[in-house]
Amino acid sequence: MKTDNGKPSGASIFFQLTHRHFLVFFKNKIRLMYTLLVPVIIFCVYILFLRDLELMTVDNTLLSLNIVKDERLAKSITTLVDSWMLSGIAALSTITVSLQTNNVFVEDKQNGVNRDFASSPIPRGALIGSYFLFNFLVTLLICIAYLLICFVYLLCMGEFMLNFVDLLAVLGILVYTTVSSTLMTVFICSYIKTEGTMASLVAVFSTAVGFLIGAYMPLGMLPGWVQTFCAFIPGTYACSLLRYSFMAKPVAVLSGYVAEMGIADGSLLIEELTGSFGYRLSFFGVSVDPSYQALATAAFIVIFLALNFVSGKNLASVLGMGKKKQRKERAEKPV
Repeated sequence: MKTDNGKPSGASIFFQLTHRHFLVFFKNKIRLMYTLLVPVIIFCVYILFLRDLELMTVDNTLLSLNIVKDERLAKSITTLVDSWMLSGIAALSTITVSLQTNNVFVEDKQNGVNRDFASSPIPRGALIGSYFLFNFLVTLLICIAYLLICFVYLLCMGEFMLNFVDLLAVLGILVYTTVSSTLMTVFICSYIKTEGTMASLVAVFSTAVGFLIGAYMPLGMLPGWVQTFCAFIPGTYACSLLRYSFMAKPVAVLSGYVAEMGIADGSLLIEELTGSFGYRLSFFGVSVDPSYQALATAAFIVIFLALNFVSGKNLASVLGMGKKKQRKERAEKPV
């Protein structure tokens, strides 16, 4: 698309830049494989090591309530545990994948590509917006690929309970939370200028955020002051929303079984499991229902939109060459 004077329009430049970012990202095979494998590795660690530990925790709860686990109850519990962990990894992936994807504009800064952009007739707004759209699309595509792996696993285990409406809800929540994660990580990384600093940030942030949003363990197991801090992290509500969409059907099936069998402490069992697995959020003594979780996520989207609007110029900033390099170039320049 071109304007009347024959020059490319702003929209055309915007989509061309987004396409360019895709090519740069997928050209680096090592970075691509690492980004794709991060959620898969966490998934494998859960299957091989953490799954049995989580099931042992539930067995201790059953033992404390004097409830005998039969085949149907065991199946319902394993489905609940798997849904809890897989949804937590999905929420975590929207953050970690988005964080990794930001390497593209950090490399552009460090390698001087932004200097070429600044010297060409490219609108700064188109460049900044292209980084956002590129990050969002890559993060969403990789997270959808991870969801497909989860669904195949649940099918193979005979634990898949989602119908078409449930799948649409999961996908809608994933898109919604990906927007929040993208805005947050882009804002944080907009101040990063070198790949070394970016690598350090990814290593530290990716490790800590899994615990802070409740992806690896329920928030109730953390100290009170840490839980208070977690209330101000967008991923906390994203994780809970995805868990609600994943676990609603398994919780309903388990509740139906408890009612059918007339288990004495059945209601207490449901309360213990949903509480211990972070199915419900509670901050400052107030229970945060899914509707309020969605509202909190929307508030964070608005906040980070405003912050990115203020600091967006950092994405397109041109780094200085440094005094040593400037002196070297002046010395080498012929008189």
